[in-house]
Amino acid sequence: MKDIDWGSLGFGYVQTDKRFVANFKDGAWDEGALVDDPMVTMSECAGVLQYAQTCFEGLKAYRTEDGRIVTFRPDLNAARMADSCRRLEMPVFPEDKWVEAVVETIKANIDFVPPYGSGATLYIRPYMFGINPVIGVKPANDYQFRVFCTPVGPYFKGGVKPITIRVSDFDRAAPNGTGHIKAGLNYAMSLHAIVDAHNQGFAENMYLDPKTRTKVEETGGANFIFITKDGTLVTPKSDSILPSITRRSLCVVAEKYLGMKVEHREVFFDEIKDFAECGLCGTAAVISPVGKVVDHGNEICFPAGMEEMGPWTKKLYDTLTGIQMGRLEAPEGWLVEIK
Repeated sequence: MKDIDWGSLGFGYVQTDKRFVANFKDGAWDEGALVDDPMVTMSECAGVLQYAQTCFEGLKAYRTEDGRIVTFRPDLNAARMADSCRRLEMPVFPEDKWVEAVVETIKANIDFVPPYGSGATLYIRPYMFGINPVIGVKPANDYQFRVFCTPVGPYFKGGVKPITIRVSDFDRAAPNGTGHIKAGLNYAMSLHAIVDAHNQGFAENMYLDPKTRTKVEETGGANFIFITKDGTLVTPKSDSILPSITRRSLCVVAEKYLGMKVEHREVFFDEIKDFAECGLCGTAAVISPVGKVVDHGNEICFPAGMEEMGPWTKKLYDTLTGIQMGRLEAPEGWLVEIK
C-alpha cells in the first residue's frame, strides 16, 4: 500500500500509476492498454474541444472488512455509458470489455486502494471523447476511451450534517434533452447554478421539471430520495433524470433488507412539505441528508431536522455502505472482486 495519509485525503485528483486507454479509429476499437502517461494529446480542433462530445462515469473500489478489494455494480455503469454514447452519436465501448478495463485499472493501481476503516475509497473515472479535428457541427470520427482512478477521502469530513438546499430558477435539462445520460455538457451547464447557490449560502440546487416546473427532478449531481411519515421510500420518476445506480441500489436495499414500501413515481413539489426525511444520493456521498429546502424565502423543514440523518435515511445509508464494505451479504452480482 502507498505511503499516503489516507485520513487527510479530500475529494480531489491524486495521480496514480496506470490508466487504461483505447482508441476508436476507422470504425473499430483497438485492444486498448494500460499506460503510464497521464497526459492526453489531441488536435486543437478535436471534437470534444469544439462541441463537447464527451460522456463519463464514476464508481468506486473498496477494501472490505475481510480484506478483499471489490468494486460496486460496474455492469450498470457500463450500460449507462453505452446509453450516453448512443445518445451522443459516439461508438459504444463493449460493455464486457468496459468492465474488464475498470477491473484492470484497479488492479494496476491496487496500492492506491485505501485501507478498510479509513473512510477513503478509490474513485474510478471512465470517460470517452471525440478526438479528431471537427470544425463542422457533426459527430467526430475518432474517439478515445480512458479509465483513470484516484484515491479520495470521505465526502463528509467530520461527520454527516444535513444540508440546506434551494429551489433553482435554472433548469438542469431540456424536456426532451440529455438529462437522462451522463454527458459532460450537462455538468458544464449546471456550474453557474451551483456557484450561484453556494454564493447565496446553499449547498445544492433542487431542480424542478423543465416543462411544468411543478415536479421534483434532481440536483446537479445526485438523485433525490424522500421518506414518508409512515416509512415509505419515494423516488422521483422522470425521463430527464439521470438513472442513479446508488438510487436504484437503495430501492432494493429498502425493499429486500429493510422491508420498506418503495414508490418510484412523479413527485410534485407541493408534496415535499409532507415528507419526514429527504436525501440526495450518488456515488460520492452515498446519501447526503437534506434538512431544509428554501423556495424563494419560504422554508420547508423536514421533521428529521438539521442535526443528523433521519432514522430511515441512516438505516438505508448503513445498509448500503455495509454491503459495499463487505459487512453485510451483497445481492448476487453487486460486488465484483479484484483478484
